[in-house]
Amino acid sequence: MKRVFLIVLDSVGIGEMPDAADYGDAGSNTLLAASKSRYFSMPNMRKLGLFNIDGVNIGEKEPAPQGSYARMKELSRGKDTTIGHWEIAGIVSENPLPVYPEGFPKEIIEEFKRRTNRGVLCNKPYSGTEVIKDYGERHLNTGDLIVYTSADSVFQVAAHEDLVPVETLYEYCKIAREMLKGEHGAGRVIARPFTGEPGSFVRTSGRHDFSLEPPRITMLDQLKESGYDVLSVGKIIDIFAGRGITEYKRTAGNEEGIRQTLAYMDRDFEGLCFTNLVDYDMLYGHRNDADGYAKALTDFDRQLPVLLEHLGKEDVLMITADHGCDPSTASTDHSREYTPLLMVGHNIPAGRNYGTRNGFCDIAATVLSLFGLPVKCQGVSII
Repeated sequence: MKRVFLIVLDSVGIGEMPDAADYGDAGSNTLLAASKSRYFSMPNMRKLGLFNIDGVNIGEKEPAPQGSYARMKELSRGKDTTIGHWEIAGIVSENPLPVYPEGFPKEIIEEFKRRTNRGVLCNKPYSGTEVIKDYGERHLNTGDLIVYTSADSVFQVAAHEDLVPVETLYEYCKIAREMLKGEHGAGRVIARPFTGEPGSFVRTSGRHDFSLEPPRITMLDQLKESGYDVLSVGKIIDIFAGRGITEYKRTAGNEEGIRQTLAYMDRDFEGLCFTNLVDYDMLYGHRNDADGYAKALTDFDRQLPVLLEHLGKEDVLMITADHGCDPSTASTDHSREYTPLLMVGHNIPAGRNYGTRNGFCDIAATVLSLFGLPVKCQGVSII
């Protein structure tokens, strides 16, 4: 029984890429920023080889790492969740997904209003918590939907659950997803339900992402077509629009994501378990909360030994990231950074430095090679 557990620590970048300045990210280093907090402690990741990765200058190097490690360079044009995960799965995106720093074009908004029969508030980049604070009461008074974006390629729709039932909000987002294609093919349409009273609005766990389908074959497609299980934990199911997935569990955060990954480890299956742990990005990176970021990394490190104990004789654990989100810079957006790759388990040599890899897609090729499958997506196997 061969199993691979691939965990994405969402936004845990390890230093600026050579073209970071082109993205406004010169000097960004998410892991280094978090490491300066007094709450940062990652001795177990250090033992795997995290601090031995090229360019990582944090603490002491591990003299005898338990795992193999590499620094991953992104080939795609972009620095968002969708682009990063697609590349991890074997698709290099030559063109970035569209972003809307000035809000969405008038024709898009007018069509959305016509098809939903509702007005629109905001229509500009905004913090998700701030936008409901600033527009929530007006939304309740008018019934207009709160539409906003970010530095990512996202079309977000917020609505109060008492005014717009969650399932109705999902229908509105499906309308937007159908509209946003081609030139305006935003990576994700995101439903953002909230509750509460003016002055104390809170977002609920009913968030739902409606993503573009990957444009080409991924490692997930190959695994599923070859009869392997492809288990999704967290927002993986949404990032790939459900394609190539055989079973999924959505989660509310890191704690639930780790718990569900451990539950899958206790099950008999053959194939891939692909997990996204989103809190680093969603709760701390975008809010420039370096201490919170450090605490979340420390929490993962504390649970790493439990994950390792659950590995079977033929299992492989791979830990990586999809981009950066430096909590110490003036920006609250993602950052163009290298990402780490740590590997441990069956047929993975201990202590081997694979240097800087040319593309996150090498992860996809490595996973496929572990299952003895030909690589039909992009990437070169590391092992």
